[in-house]
Amino acid sequence: MSVTDAWNGPIGRHWADHPDRYNAMLAGFDAPLFDAAVIAAADRVLDIGCGSGHTTRTAARRAPRGRVTGVDISEPLLERARSLTPAEEYPSVSYESGDAQTHPFEPGGYDVAISRGGVMFFADHIAAFTHVAGALRPGGRLAFICPQPARADGEESKALGLLASLLGRDHASENTVATAMASLSDPKRLHEVLGAAGFTEISAAAVDAATRWGRDAADAVEFFVSRTPGLAVSAATRAAMTEVLLPHETPDGVLLRAGVWVVSARRPG
Repeated sequence: MSVTDAWNGPIGRHWADHPDRYNAMLAGFDAPLFDAAVIAAADRVLDIGCGSGHTTRTAARRAPRGRVTGVDISEPLLERARSLTPAEEYPSVSYESGDAQTHPFEPGGYDVAISRGGVMFFADHIAAFTHVAGALRPGGRLAFICPQPARADGEESKALGLLASLLGRDHASENTVATAMASLSDPKRLHEVLGAAGFTEISAAAVDAATRWGRDAADAVEFFVSRTPGLAVSAATRAAMTEVLLPHETPDGVLLRAGVWVVSARRPG
């Protein structure tokens, strides 16, 4: 299954059906992303892989005199984004269906490009970032987050790996999306790709935060299982999965530490 098929199929529909769950999961990375983006009040902002529009709407609130365009390859997610973005509240926001690698952006039409995890899915990273650079004005800024390398002893990767193994699945390599997620994990490659695409002032800062997977262990297991439609899971397996997550229960829900790179760069002026 291709990345496009996945985001227009079960994966995309699951994200579209559970925007609050996924936004809560990633909430700890929002502030570092927007700190890196340094969006000004009149900026024109491009949100790459906008998903259900959470980051698009956040950008719009930071640029009340500007405009924000969210672009995504997932029709289910774009449909959800539009439903969550009332025009009377967000008159400067628009959503476009398209692949940011080749989408016909207005040359130099944006001051800032952001992405909360969409850029890893580019098929050709250098070509894609070169295209994004062309959509930025001279001196325009790029800011995005992408996963750090998975650590065997990392809290999130270890717990999710155990859950996947109890289901008889290989969490690290179960689909095309998982492979793409790791495509920019090496900071050396990040610098090489962005440099080859013409960006300067490249920075990749390590940020760790807690990802929220559910109200409690049982709820988190239910959510994890629901990401594979039609998967039959026995009561015994669910109980074993719940045991894995019990140590991570807190008053704020099931929290698993995870690490990302917060990447920033600039198109030369």
